[in-house]
Amino acid sequence: MWSSGEPADSYYEVRPECTDVPKTRFKIKPGKTLSVRKWQAAFTPEGHLDISKTLGRIQRGGIHPSIRGEVWEFLLGCYDPKSTFEERDEIRQRRRVEYASWKEECREKFPIVGSGKFITAPVITEDGQSVQEPLYLLEAGNNAAAEPPKDRDAAETGETGETDDTGEAGEEGKAGEAGEEGEAASTAVVGETVANGETQSSINISSWQMMKEIISHGPLDKKVIQWILTLHQIGLDVIRTDRTLVFYEKQENLSKLWDILAVYAWIDTDVGYCQGMSDLCSPMIILLDDEADAFWCFERLMRRLRGNFRCTESSVGVESQLSNLAAITQVIDPKLHQHLEALGGGDYLFAFRMLMVLFRREFSFCDSLYLWEMMWALEYDPDLFELYEEPEAAEGSKGRTKSIRHYGKYERENMKSGSAEEAPLPISVFLVASVLKDKSAKLLQEARGLDDVVKILNDITGNLDAKKACTGAMKLHKKYLKKAKK
Repeated sequence: MWSSGEPADSYYEVRPECTDVPKTRFKIKPGKTLSVRKWQAAFTPEGHLDISKTLGRIQRGGIHPSIRGEVWEFLLGCYDPKSTFEERDEIRQRRRVEYASWKEECREKFPIVGSGKFITAPVITEDGQSVQEPLYLLEAGNNAAAEPPKDRDAAETGETGETDDTGEAGEEGKAGEAGEEGEAASTAVVGETVANGETQSSINISSWQMMKEIISHGPLDKKVIQWILTLHQIGLDVIRTDRTLVFYEKQENLSKLWDILAVYAWIDTDVGYCQGMSDLCSPMIILLDDEADAFWCFERLMRRLRGNFRCTESSVGVESQLSNLAAITQVIDPKLHQHLEALGGGDYLFAFRMLMVLFRREFSFCDSLYLWEMMWALEYDPDLFELYEEPEAAEGSKGRTKSIRHYGKYERENMKSGSAEEAPLPISVFLVASVLKDKSAKLLQEARGLDDVVKILNDITGNLDAKKACTGAMKLHKKYLKKAKK
């Protein structure tokens, strides 16, 4: 049996040379954390899940790491709690076949997909021609194996991921090759040999040669060109994602992450790939052994978050959430809002990163997973599966047959206030508002410019408690609903 407050770090081993990672606060607590035994006992012999008891347990103490992946599949709407074991097996097999089909489609367009390799330099131009100078491919590969990295701070400075009219992010916003991101690219590590004795530079070169051969058979479709243009950026982000973890010392795990993101970019032509997605996908392949299962878990998470990544020539989707954050702060802490506006921070872009990657930078890896599952348990809607699988049927049946206890606590508050009818704000916005509220006095006293605001908020890294953050968000949410009604 567990000892009191067993640390969970052993499940996500950190490389010994990485000594500056945030300390994990999450501990596995008997009687509070959802255990393997409690999880198994929540199912009937047929496989129906008592979701209400499960949600309560997660909200109290999180999920035991050994079952985290399979519980997440329910929290994210991959499966209906009312389904049977047999029905879920059928869905799982169907989805695995569908993913394999998409992956094969991608492989036919670009054979590196599914090969256990990936690229870190562009092999095609925007007009669909092969790049003319292969020397930089060699240099990019050599740079990629230069030295052990520090973890990447995606979108730290509030890059907006601007897109062209295809919905794909443009070079400035998505490539992240300038400034700090460019420096990070040159220090990212893949290893001197990354696959079957090959170096990353030799993979880049062979991919370029392969691309020349493909193009020689005729012009490429615009969708294919736009997709291939994103693949090297996915590679650059993959080698900078969670690189403090021992898990990513294996080339096969890096390639799995790249493959999933490449396939997702192919099927979601509206959003494609944007920086930050690798941070959201990484935990899925660590928690779920099967690549297809990990893909579908990520796809369900993106259903919630893709609006943040959807861009136009003039705006990025997350700006709507930043506007909501500003509105909440104005109601909850008008003095702070006024101060931030006076500093030129009324657009709240300093909170960009927290919303885009769901606090991955502010918590240790383990604590960020704990935070996510508490958020999803609080927001849980039992109609989620139907909403994703059969949207029209779900809209007509919402709330009809389910007890209110089957909903997460946050969702229940929205239902009581009537705001559930108006596409309620995600709890993540209130989490950021809670952080600002906690730092209000310091921000008012010490922030004399936006640089000071960013510095004060960066200082919270590793110093936040996930459970307290969720509790604070719930209190602010309740307070906001009351004040907003007046």
